[in-house]
Amino acid sequence: MTGRHSRLLEGVALAGILILGLGTSLAQDGPQGLTEPTIFPPFDANAAACTPPPGLEKVLAFAQDNSREFMQGVRRGLEAAAANRGMRFEAVVANNDPALMIQQVDALRAAHVGAIIAAPVDPPSLRHSLQAQIWDGGYVGTVVPPPAITLLNAPQYLTGKELGDAAARYINEKLGGVANVVLLTHDNLEFLAPRFAAMRDALQDMPGVVIVADISPATIDRQGGFATMNTILLANSTIDVVLGADTVVLGALDALRQAGKDRPDQFLGGIDGEPEAINEIQAGGGPYKLTIGLNSPVFGYALGQHAADWLSGKSVPQAMDILPTAISRENLAQYEADLANPAAVYDDPARREAYLKMYGNICFDTRDQYVNFPWSSEAR
Repeated sequence: MTGRHSRLLEGVALAGILILGLGTSLAQDGPQGLTEPTIFPPFDANAAACTPPPGLEKVLAFAQDNSREFMQGVRRGLEAAAANRGMRFEAVVANNDPALMIQQVDALRAAHVGAIIAAPVDPPSLRHSLQAQIWDGGYVGTVVPPPAITLLNAPQYLTGKELGDAAARYINEKLGGVANVVLLTHDNLEFLAPRFAAMRDALQDMPGVVIVADISPATIDRQGGFATMNTILLANSTIDVVLGADTVVLGALDALRQAGKDRPDQFLGGIDGEPEAINEIQAGGGPYKLTIGLNSPVFGYALGQHAADWLSGKSVPQAMDILPTAISRENLAQYEADLANPAAVYDDPARREAYLKMYGNICFDTRDQYVNFPWSSEAR
């Protein structure tokens, strides 16, 4: 990348230079991609190569919504892939500002960056900027929403089922089939609702289980979980199981401890593999027994590899599942080793397939078939 391009990116990242509308002036609108739900076949790694996209810099850029640990993991994976494939790596962080993210992505495109990975703050407002990158021939990978050359998603029902089934086993094996259960949900977020449907399904045929609260905290953070659990404890002094996202379940644990209602035989389990949850599990002997992790460095590394393949004219997946991993004290060491070395995971097919599943094929010559609908492998 030239010094001029580098200065442009740095200026956007550090000073938020106003370039709104610059990207849309550089290319004509192009194909709208696949807008109807499509079931993709398994990815064919041996598909014929096609034309490398012309006129693009060999740069992998990450348009990052914020700096939470999950996204920092994506960044580490992308950076490792860029180093492995001889690409320059750039990252811009929007700090949850959708207008700033549009400016940043348009600047990356104006600098002829070859590949952009985006975790959109506001998907509808960013859509045209990402489409323009695709129309120019560049690679676009996204974390969940379209449009993208490669769209990444987690099978949400399966993610919730992993946690619900683990809780059901624990109740039967350790609690004699009897438990008061709290579900801390995000049912107001449509794409996450299947997680909690799966948890309810896992517990519904257990006669000794009583769901004493099934509620979405006012805020989906540790404080929200703390406040909600304090309210629940006013009516239910004995809680045996708490399920939800790690951040709210950790808040619930804070409330249980403050009230002296935490016990070693409780089952608290979350989703996201948050570091604080990992710390609780690693310490052992406490209520936090399990977290469902989505290994973000591994899928970040995979997206970086696909970006490099695209720029060299190879066929890449149109969609990719992030498979959930149930992390307990027994397998924590291996999971953390995989987090630390995503390249080793990606290069070992058996280990890679434990985390990722790939679908469809697309390359520069067929880029009009990019994904422009909310893909999920669970949609049928």
